[in-house]
Amino acid sequence: MTDLQTPQADAASTATAGAEPLLEAIDLVKHFPVRRGMMASKLMVRAVDHINLSVGRGEALGLVGESGCGKTTTGRMLTRLLEPTGGKLMFDGRDITHLKGSGLRRLRQDIQIIFQDPYASLNPRHTVGKIIATPLRVNGIKPPGGVRGRVQELMELVGLNPEHYNRFPHEFSGGQRQRIGIARSLALRPKLVVADEPVSALDVSIQAQVINLLRNLQRELNLSFVFIAHDLSVVRHFCDRVAVMYLGKVVEVGDRTQIYDTPAHPYTKALLSAVPDVTMLGTKGDNRLKLVGDVPTPLNPPSGCRFRTRCWKAQEVCATTEPPLAQVDTGAVAACHFPESA
Repeated sequence: MTDLQTPQADAASTATAGAEPLLEAIDLVKHFPVRRGMMASKLMVRAVDHINLSVGRGEALGLVGESGCGKTTTGRMLTRLLEPTGGKLMFDGRDITHLKGSGLRRLRQDIQIIFQDPYASLNPRHTVGKIIATPLRVNGIKPPGGVRGRVQELMELVGLNPEHYNRFPHEFSGGQRQRIGIARSLALRPKLVVADEPVSALDVSIQAQVINLLRNLQRELNLSFVFIAHDLSVVRHFCDRVAVMYLGKVVEVGDRTQIYDTPAHPYTKALLSAVPDVTMLGTKGDNRLKLVGDVPTPLNPPSGCRFRTRCWKAQEVCATTEPPLAQVDTGAVAACHFPESA
């Protein structure tokens, strides 16, 4: 990643300070039943297991962790594309956990999603104009100046040529297709956008452009973001706070400085240690933390702390008692019996 704009100290940086969160997930759970095999009726994939998150107005919350930890499932529950198995979702002071029908359609105007794959998320049979206009037509919204005028305004906002209104997705590059997806997500003027790895499918040279676009849109439109990503450098530049997930659990939440400079949870420390460091090229020795063993199956996660089977700090209490998310001396909150100190 290059040429990323450094976030400024603006309203977004202090969005949650003493204010009611825009979105709050309370003990959120998503279990998927296993439908094949002799024991299928008794097995459940515990994709997300009692997580607690909050997003302030104008804030960007990063959600990080290795593949399979439940990030995308969490994002889809937050947008109500998936029905939670348990827990509660509060948005703007109201319970949206089990909204259906017209209530859910109205919620779509406030919460939108940007999908990971800019190739698969756009209908190849529809023109760009029709794709971006779909949310307006589905919700029966007739903006001043007409639908076409609003769509062209959105295209210009995300850096696309409004004259390309009638082109099809295959006529655009990967970065341009993701801009189309961003324009579609902004059509209804949402308050919150869940960005599910929006740059992971793009060339490195294009990633910074898209991240800077999202950052500018956040400031101009006062958007809140849940930003799901693997690239920790992108999250550090874009997000005000970061939540780290492991095997369906949130193990640490803190601001940029707390997470990146003084990680408290051993898994967070190992995750940051895995980031490539160009200053180490050509040097002898490797001080990276190397985790032993594989990630346990979400069908039967370990008792107590789920990270204990790979943790160098694990003791007997880690197997018998699940650590709660509690504030540690780094200022963050971490779910660990033996957190790192500041």
